[in-house]
Amino acid sequence: QAQLVESGGGLVQPGGSLRLSCAASGIIFSVYTMGWYRQAPGKQRELVAHISEYSNTNYADSVKGRFTISRDNAKNTVSLLMNSLKPEDTAVYYCNADNLHGYTYWGQGTQVTVSS
Repeated sequence: QAQLVESGGGLVQPGGSLRLSCAASGIIFSVYTMGWYRQAPGKQRELVAHISEYSNTNYADSVKGRFTISRDNAKNTVSLLMNSLKPEDTAVYYCNADNLHGYTYWGQGTQVTVSS
């Protein structure tokens, strides 16, 4: 069965950096659009970034220029490099895999806290 496992979350000071990783198994990774979403307390889950099977990327306006999404099809992983972190980036970050034909999967989430 499909499984997505996130790692790399934690506590970081404002202006700092973190790199999140998501390891996928049980899917044909290369044909899936991979995405990172986040959900802050009391707010709806929102798209942070996604990368298509062709490595086309899309970012939320709030993270453009600070976050970079990448994928490694040989390792079945997708990463999110987060620079210049702000307190408003604090959230649980979720990895998503979507084949755009009705199959979508979620990881369990990893907490990112930006605080001094």
